[in-house]
Amino acid sequence: MFEKVKKLLVEELGVNPDDVTMDAELSADLNINSLELADLVITCEEEFNIVIDDEELHNFVTVGDVVKYLEASHN
Repeated sequence: MFEKVKKLLVEELGVNPDDVTMDAELSADLNINSLELADLVITCEEEFNIVIDDEELHNFVTVGDVVKYLEASHN
């Protein structure tokens, strides 16, 4: 799942692949703003055929947070 999320971050948001780690913070380390986060959520919803509750966005601080949420939702 990490590799899928990394690929989305790199291809959709132009993030440097070397910067994407499980501990990388979306805003502080990867410079992802709220609009880009919304785009990422929409892309993840389409890619994994899930719906991500808007309340969950506040929990997405690191790449690992996104990966863990998707792993839990995708099962």
